[in-house]
Amino acid sequence: MEDIRPAISVISPVYGCRNCLEDLVDRISAVLAHRGETFEVILVDDASPDGAWARIVELAVTRPWLNGIRLSRNFGQHYAIAAGIENSQGALVVVMDCDLQDVPEEIPRLLDAIHGDTEVVLGRRIDRQDRALKRLGSWGFYRLLGWLTDTPYDHTTGNFGVYSRKVIDTINQMPEADRFFPLLVRWTGYSIAYITVIHDKRGEGQSGYSLHALVRLATNVALSFSDKPLRLVVKLGLAFAAFAIFFVGYSLYRYAIGDIQVAGFTSILASIWLLGSVILCSTGIVGLYVGRLYSNAKKRPHYVVSDKLRDDRQHD
Repeated sequence: MEDIRPAISVISPVYGCRNCLEDLVDRISAVLAHRGETFEVILVDDASPDGAWARIVELAVTRPWLNGIRLSRNFGQHYAIAAGIENSQGALVVVMDCDLQDVPEEIPRLLDAIHGDTEVVLGRRIDRQDRALKRLGSWGFYRLLGWLTDTPYDHTTGNFGVYSRKVIDTINQMPEADRFFPLLVRWTGYSIAYITVIHDKRGEGQSGYSLHALVRLATNVALSFSDKPLRLVVKLGLAFAAFAIFFVGYSLYRYAIGDIQVAGFTSILASIWLLGSVILCSTGIVGLYVGRLYSNAKKRPHYVVSDKLRDDRQHD
């Protein structure tokens, strides 16, 4: 049977939201069917602990436009997105969360905003329906990430948006092991537009990003996409060198005028500890970069698929 490529692909990584999936896919179907364009919905089960895969399989029986990908273990949200976009076929690709905070009824507005030279349209969540601590953590994460990568980020935006096939194909060609979707999109340099969208309350579960997880993610992304930590180490080394030169000059001056004092044990010990800490910190940062190089040199796949629905699917 002839394979018909859909006009629109909707990608949603799934983790901890089994009971939201029917509402999610039916609302997506309703808004896209109204446009009269062919579409597919790809749900990527990132080893969800609540049996989401069985639910995806069940839903796909009566929905020929629904496809499912099951990862062999929990690789993380951005790797699940990578699995979805690499298996998508639409000329336009929508990426959204599965917990219904990204409102499916906003998809047509995002699609309509792509025109001319615009290749990406992102939803700006002005009135976020999250707890204050979650909003604060998100704000802090993007501020830290922006500082570490020298790339400005708007904490009101996430993955929810529409991406042209040109953008998706460019990202799919990137070989690096670390997949942070928003930064990969910005790196392409294609034109991005923003529109304000409604942000709803979570339909089920809770966010998998704790404060510790956000800090770890920001650190990993910075090490993968920026050399700023190394440049900071160099600047710190130069600052200590300048201080040492000043201190030596000051000591020589005091010696020349006959004002000689023997340094105390505490100051010597404190100096040794301070210098030793800087050396250990610098070595650790360099070691993290070497570890990243080692991970990329192994050239392992970004994710492992254990199950997939409808390799030769049809689209309505």
